[in-house]
Amino acid sequence: MNQQSSPETILAVENISLSFGVMKVLDSISFDIRRGEIRSIIGPNGAGKSSMLNVINGFYHPQEGSITFKGETRKQMAPHVAANHGIARTFQNIALFKGMSTLDNIMTGRNLKMKTNLFWQALHIGPARVEELENREAAEKIIDFLGIQAIRKKPVGKLPYGLQKRVELGRALAAEPELLLLDEPMAGMNSEEKEDMCRFVLDVNSEFGTTIALIEHDMGVVMDLSDRVLVLDYGKQLADGVPDEVRNNQDVIDAYLGVPHEH
Repeated sequence: MNQQSSPETILAVENISLSFGVMKVLDSISFDIRRGEIRSIIGPNGAGKSSMLNVINGFYHPQEGSITFKGETRKQMAPHVAANHGIARTFQNIALFKGMSTLDNIMTGRNLKMKTNLFWQALHIGPARVEELENREAAEKIIDFLGIQAIRKKPVGKLPYGLQKRVELGRALAAEPELLLLDEPMAGMNSEEKEDMCRFVLDVNSEFGTTIALIEHDMGVVMDLSDRVLVLDYGKQLADGVPDEVRNNQDVIDAYLGVPHEH
């Protein structure tokens, strides 16, 4: 791959507005994500952060604006199209199959990689057998990467919260995304679990080369991990820049402290 003088933009969000009835959730939001970076989206509760991720991967369809992903511009995108094009997502509320094992949950993330038709899959021979072995091997590598070998056969519903979040990350990684959307991956974790998850986020970024968009409330985590930070406040774009710029932005300080800014 040719080295470029400026980082390649993998995703560009342009003038996205989203309303539910009379409630405006996002108001003309524009930003980009560069290939290979960790891009954080922060803001108080109700700022529109999760809604922005839902627009990016097609769960919500904005009334205005467009999204350009890998050079292709769309007004909206269906979730399966986003997944097929290389966007994976984790959620605030864990969305795993609680009765299935860790390995089987991670294997569900490989569904998009299954190319054989249902006939071969039903027979479980020939090409389908080869394909399943390849997908299982990929899942096992993720299990090793995340250090969860000891729970590979356990039903995820019986795992502690922090491990469930790790399994959910594993399932997203199984799809081999180019852009990984992480919605509060450290919410509800203790400090040790947060440290582990921070390490995995950095390792996913550096070892797999995965571009990451991260929503997180812990400002220490955000400032340590992020290349750039976008700040939303009740659907409006408040600031955008490198961590130091955002940390020292008076409007951002006011929004987080709830102090009205005097002009």
